[in-house]
Amino acid sequence: MNDYDRIEKIIRYLEKHFLEQPSLEKIAKAAHLSPFHFQRLFQKWAGVSPKQFVQYLTARHAKQRLLESRSVMQTAYDAGLSGPGRLHDLMITVEAMTPGEVKARGKGMEIEWGVHPTLFGDALIAITSRGICGLSFLENKNLKSALIQMKRQWVNARWRENSKSTKSMIRQIFEKNAAQGDLKVLLTGTAFQIKVWEALLKIPTGLVQSYQDVAKTIQRPSASRAVGTAVGQNSVAYLIPCHRVIRETGVIGEYRWGSSRKKAMLGWEESKRF
Repeated sequence: MNDYDRIEKIIRYLEKHFLEQPSLEKIAKAAHLSPFHFQRLFQKWAGVSPKQFVQYLTARHAKQRLLESRSVMQTAYDAGLSGPGRLHDLMITVEAMTPGEVKARGKGMEIEWGVHPTLFGDALIAITSRGICGLSFLENKNLKSALIQMKRQWVNARWRENSKSTKSMIRQIFEKNAAQGDLKVLLTGTAFQIKVWEALLKIPTGLVQSYQDVAKTIQRPSASRAVGTAVGQNSVAYLIPCHRVIRETGVIGEYRWGSSRKKAMLGWEESKRF
């Protein structure tokens, strides 16, 4: 088992057992590693210690308990503490394809793609001279399926694997010590979808909004269901932060690239806010 699979497995373990406040030794045992090795590995990929991550999951649970009108005292017994740190917000500029370009479906474009490990699993990224045009996480390491799905939007483009070119882009997105700069994203969608995706970019790192909140942001307060559909059709994972949209009840809900991954993203971003 490689490091990325091991971290994904342990995040799922923590989601199930965080209320038990498991010790480092117990978590490391579940990962089949020594406490020392596991601590270093988790810190490397998550940016926080296992203990801190458990606390952030518990804090999120506490917020949900408050939404459920549980007593303040009962919530206090359940709540954990949050640690220091803040995630640098990426500056993202959106460029929408014109109707003519959408109809051409990538004709005359050259797209480079590559697969790279990230904190949230292996990611497939596609870039053009105008910006990032696709970013997805591999489910069950199925590259063929992910690539076919990504190519459907740009079926007439010339596709070329170039992991060397895409690696620097992935580092800028996910590695906290990488050189930061503005990122450009090239999107293809309806006018309504573009509005929704631009609204998602306004949600601060570590915070969430409901589908209704997003509908109000785009001045379509009765379009919550349509907003949900548009959120699910986002083809640029993480950068267009559809993972920051949850149900009005506070339930995290489904995610195109897996609900466990969505929870991990929210927990990691929340941990960086304080």
